Amino acid sequence: MANNLSQSMPERTFQYQNSLPSLPVPSLESSITKYLDAVRPFASETEYKATLDIVKKFQTGVGKELHQKLLQRAKAKKNWLEEWWLDAAYLEVRIPSQLNVNFGGPAPYLEHCWPAAEGTHLQRASIATWHTLQYWNLIRTERLPPQKAGKTPLDMDQFRMLFCTCKVPGVKKDTILNYFKTEREGPCPSHLVVMCRGRIFTFDALCDGKILTPPEILRQLSYVEKVCEVEAEGDGVSALTTEERTRWAMAREHLINIDPHNETILETIQSCLFIISLDEVKPYSSAENYTNMALEALKGNPTIRWGDKSYNSLVFSDGTFGSNCDHAPYDAMVLVSLCWYVDQQLKATEGKWKGTDVVRPIPPPEELVFIVDEKIQSDVRQAKQQYLESTQDLQVVCYAFTAFGKAAIKERKLHPDIFVQLAMQLAYFKLHKGPGSCYETAMTRKFYHGRTETMRPCTQDAVNWCKAMMDPMCDVNAKRKAMMLAFLKHDKLMAEAQEGKGFDRHLLGLYLIAKEEGRPTPDLFMDPLYARSGGGGNFVLSSSLVGYTTVLGVVAPMVHHGYGFFYRIRDDRIVISISAWKSYRQTDAATLFNNFSSSMHEMLHLATTSQL
Repeated sequence: MANNLSQSMPERTFQYQNSLPSLPVPSLESSITKYLDAVRPFASETEYKATLDIVKKFQTGVGKELHQKLLQRAKAKKNWLEEWWLDAAYLEVRIPSQLNVNFGGPAPYLEHCWPAAEGTHLQRASIATWHTLQYWNLIRTERLPPQKAGKTPLDMDQFRMLFCTCKVPGVKKDTILNYFKTEREGPCPSHLVVMCRGRIFTFDALCDGKILTPPEILRQLSYVEKVCEVEAEGDGVSALTTEERTRWAMAREHLINIDPHNETILETIQSCLFIISLDEVKPYSSAENYTNMALEALKGNPTIRWGDKSYNSLVFSDGTFGSNCDHAPYDAMVLVSLCWYVDQQLKATEGKWKGTDVVRPIPPPEELVFIVDEKIQSDVRQAKQQYLESTQDLQVVCYAFTAFGKAAIKERKLHPDIFVQLAMQLAYFKLHKGPGSCYETAMTRKFYHGRTETMRPCTQDAVNWCKAMMDPMCDVNAKRKAMMLAFLKHDKLMAEAQEGKGFDRHLLGLYLIAKEEGRPTPDLFMDPLYARSGGGGNFVLSSSLVGYTTVLGVVAPMVHHGYGFFYRIRDDRIVISISAWKSYRQTDAATLFNNFSSSMHEMLHLATTSQL
């Protein structure tokens, strides 16, 4: 009887958290072997021999000691990497987050229910906001089903970071403030912040404990827009969030010192559910070409979004949408889950509100006005200037490849993600006449507080296949054979990375222990091949499968001579967003996309003809 009862009870969002296994530490030997494999494609014989010597010395000497210390750390913590990763990958980084770390993306709603249409933006924003608040309520009441890989529950901790979360700059290191609580844990902030024309407003998303309806939200948003239309533009203090982190930290300190009221406003912004940005641009886009929306999402107006907030919902004045999010508190799959939920709800209701039109008497939004002095005004001007210069250097294309998609690839018994990854590498190979170090996100959420591991797709097998594809003397069967070897290798490495058996995070751990103990940096990390193969965040191709939904994101490249390459896979199409820096003359996002398209066709042809 008890068993039947537990089966009929819905699973709670966080119910498996305490039973998730700890993040494992791979053996030193396996990480070293994988590392040597990974640098091989980027080394001449002589270079490889030199690296081999360095690595062997490391393995028997200092590496062995560091590894023992790491095992000690792993005994004391359920996730030995968690704090380190947050610090090293996000909080200690000093470059401006809003362009280099944040991810943005075009909302998919224009595909099936909300094509661009003048005069609809506030009405649509109210409906999208209402669905987003329903999602917040699902997490708050722990009714969002826990995600799983097959039957294995995945860590859901990052979902706590979607709402009421903000990064705060520090002089040496930032911190993350999270005000979210589930119902069982206690009261949770329920106010929203709306930004429009450099000004900031707030209102509560609840009235008598109930979520405001779309008509009620519409009234609040209309109020904000009307005020902003007739009065002068605001000070645009939020532009400071685009600054280099230490500079922003100093400006923020100054802002608080001017008047304690400013600290209250900062607190209101930091703790709000999320930000609604009312943007005056009309980034015309279609289901085949999302470029303008993707660009605006990543590098739009800095005075109407708070770069450190975990979620800025962007409302464009042509009735289309986007988002911009701080990457520190969570990985993109959290926002993908939210946007996919909203997308499905909108699809089911044809983007309309079918409930009551009655608007309860609710107080109008309150404007939050910072008290600023000349120094802050000059800081804001400077922030806007540096932001403008860096955003003008960013190239983004976001196109749909519509010739075929998941269905045709699976029909040929091939894995769609590996298919896209290999096509991307071939595209890069054609354009740059050689292999590029490559990063693909592998998720480690099977483990307690797991986030990601690096999977390195540029294997020797992948390079051999690229060379075969470029060789006019190579016959179809040899090309096909080489392709299958590359597929198998990729599949194996990805599976291992997801099991916590990658090597990049392990090496990072060894590096950080040496650093914490004030030891000299081990030679392994000083070797030119370490960075050339992507180590230390130097990947030329930074890529991620955003999923099999309608939701897509875009991120700036990791290095000046690199690309960001993010994609989503549907049955009939693959939508890709590629970013590059214009000031690096040899990279070009549009050319890479064209090469990618031709590589996709070549691969499908190869997979088809050789089956005959």
